Amino acid sequence: MNFSENLDQLIAAALNEDIGDGDHSTLSCIDKQAKGKAVLKVKEGGILAGVDIAEKIFRHFDENIIFNKIKNDGEAMQYGEAAFEVVAYVHTILQCERLVLNCMQRMSGIATLTHQYTSFLKGYHTKLLDTRKTTPNFRLLEKEAVRIGGGVNHRFGLYDMIMLKDNHIDYCGSIENAIERAAEYVRNHKPGLKIEVETRSIDDVKRVLSVGKINRIMLDNFTPQQVCEALAIINREYETEASGGINLENIQEYAATGVDFVSSGAIIHQAKSLDLSLKAVIL
Repeated sequence: MNFSENLDQLIAAALNEDIGDGDHSTLSCIDKQAKGKAVLKVKEGGILAGVDIAEKIFRHFDENIIFNKIKNDGEAMQYGEAAFEVVAYVHTILQCERLVLNCMQRMSGIATLTHQYTSFLKGYHTKLLDTRKTTPNFRLLEKEAVRIGGGVNHRFGLYDMIMLKDNHIDYCGSIENAIERAAEYVRNHKPGLKIEVETRSIDDVKRVLSVGKINRIMLDNFTPQQVCEALAIINREYETEASGGINLENIQEYAATGVDFVSSGAIIHQAKSLDLSLKAVIL
């Protein structure tokens, strides 16, 4: 499925989870034909993310809403600003409100932290990757928030890239065996699927180079000095990724090595949701 189809599924499941057999708070006191207006208010500065998702959520419920974007995804936002206005049936606004806020608050927090990380990479060759350390069933929007914040999406799941990590290698018996078997699998079953292999030492790097047949080498928990040593050996024959312990304090030091990518799970799992609110406008 493509992004739009996956998003439709996410929205449908999330609305079903929240509404169940009915939004009885709204059903009990609001006329079904009543129309209203609401505005998304920014209550905390950062990078805005999720405006397009918010519109999609409202339109999933009612295609005939009027949605006015005041700010766009990826823009800096400040306290007191408005991000969008929506005019719709009041039932639509109230039943979509919490899902819209949950998505946008979480996404804006991730986009803001990602932007902080990528700001340290300006002027360097290195790009920032996310990881699979995501919230189950919410990965689609967490990775979209990384993209909005200026990062690059790594593989989405287990199906779109082969990554031979430490456990794969240990279960296979050796790094050479793991690579050979993965390369054969790609030839026979998934032509074109890329292979990345995790290395834990300079010796591992040398062993990978002796086999080849891969696309990217991960340098896991290498110090910046060890990354420099590994890059000299790899000599740009393959893409390179530094991973493990990358944070705001050391990301620039890793970028200075010339590594192609740095990956960080922290940009998602350590991001703090930002404060936003959807307020009724009395017409």
